[in-house]
Amino acid sequence: MFSPQTVSSLLAQAEKALAQHAYKAAHQACIEALKLAPETPDAFYFLGVLTAEHDNHAKAVELYDRAIALVDNVGRYHAWKGRSLIALNQRELALAAAESGAACAELDAQTLDTIGVVFSRAGLHKRATDFYRTATGLVPEKSEYWYNLGVAEQFQGDFHAAETAYRKTLSLTPGHVKAWSSLFQITKQTAERNEITKLETLFETLSDAEDRLFIGHALAKAYEDIGGASAAIAWLTKAKAKKKAQIAYRPSQDRPLFEASEHSLSVAGGPGHEDPSPIFVVGLPRTGTTLIDRILSSHPQVQSAGELTDFALALKRATGTKSRYVLDAETMAAARSVDLADIGRRYIASARRIVPKSRHFIDKMPLNFFSAALIHKALPRARIICLRRHPADSVLSNYRQLFATGFSYYNYAFDLADTAAYYVMFEALIEQFREGLPADRFTEVSYENIVGDLEGEARRLTTFCNLDWDPACLSFHENKAPVATASSAQVRQPLYSSALARWKRYRPGLDRALDILVAAGCMSPEELDT
Repeated sequence: MFSPQTVSSLLAQAEKALAQHAYKAAHQACIEALKLAPETPDAFYFLGVLTAEHDNHAKAVELYDRAIALVDNVGRYHAWKGRSLIALNQRELALAAAESGAACAELDAQTLDTIGVVFSRAGLHKRATDFYRTATGLVPEKSEYWYNLGVAEQFQGDFHAAETAYRKTLSLTPGHVKAWSSLFQITKQTAERNEITKLETLFETLSDAEDRLFIGHALAKAYEDIGGASAAIAWLTKAKAKKKAQIAYRPSQDRPLFEASEHSLSVAGGPGHEDPSPIFVVGLPRTGTTLIDRILSSHPQVQSAGELTDFALALKRATGTKSRYVLDAETMAAARSVDLADIGRRYIASARRIVPKSRHFIDKMPLNFFSAALIHKALPRARIICLRRHPADSVLSNYRQLFATGFSYYNYAFDLADTAAYYVMFEALIEQFREGLPADRFTEVSYENIVGDLEGEARRLTTFCNLDWDPACLSFHENKAPVATASSAQVRQPLYSSALARWKRYRPGLDRALDILVAAGCMSPEELDT
């Protein structure tokens, strides 16, 4: 016989099991509840959460929708649906789900935080902040809510508020590795006042490869702050060792993508979509792409759209390739059989949902360098700016960066020699684009030249983008727009030259990478002696 109390008990068991990551028990409790009461929305919701935690977000959305069809005014149903939709790169649907969740009454702290996460991942950090603040007010003892608030404050440039939130996170969870990493990113350690010993002790207790990455990178940053370059390299090597062993990366794994990208120069394409609004800023990550974005987006006729995956997604959907990655050799090769003008139209429609009104917008996804030839064929009036930096500094800056570990495109950065080999492939590809793409649509800019002559290079870039000169471009550090990259602190400062030739301070720890660069002709042997 049906018993509401039995169903409620099963749902309570499912929720408790989910919190403990006891997925089998959670699934069983939900199924038992549905056998007794087939129209139980919470059972579908819990199954959706379980499915999402196993990265099957498409199925999770179906389950959330079944819950919503039964009861549509429960905030957490919409919030978690939005979280899965953003994981599926369906930004507009995700935002609509988050707004639906926000409109519901009596939102608990977890739902508020989840709504904030959806807005954050969509690049709407200011919108997210209010939800995080409310969540921390309702449940101040939950460290993860404070951490999410800190990240949102950091990306908006309020580093004092970010530090306060990170410190609160650590007061609640002293071993919160992401909070330590973020805190060290926005603060400067000194020889007289630092927390190095505390983190070294924490590191020795960690066995998880990713936890060791966060704390090891934080320690490397701390030693850099106090002038210990050799110790910084040693900590980076130690931090990356376990993850490097797990992924077993080889440069040969990326070579097919570089080759397919070069071959894309010969794709016929057709007329393309004649929209002049996009400005693509591409290049290796951590070489100054955010700086270019800030310089140009300080112009009153230009708005930054952030780092969009929209072009690669449009290409993937058009080709219909079955490979597991959005950007790969198979998909690049299949571009020969699709309508690139239609991809251009789809890209513009998608990007314009984020930046609907500006005359020009910037897409600052560094990895778009792979797609430069296809972007030109799909959008022949778009401008593409490729940021270049000294080879050794490029290798060092990539090795120093803690990239998202779930994003395999950065697997090269766990080893110095692999990073150098990746740079060599990048250099060869850009040389082909330099020769094969029109100079009025594809240009390169040197980070070193920007530092040496900011106004001259800024004027050249605005001319290249068909913009009238505006002196606001020189005050890029006063730009108030959010920055959701590792450069969130640096680009809010006036231009500085201390990062030039940084590689020289890290020798001999960098020498095996330098040998690869010299052997490939990217650097001269004489430069090593200067």
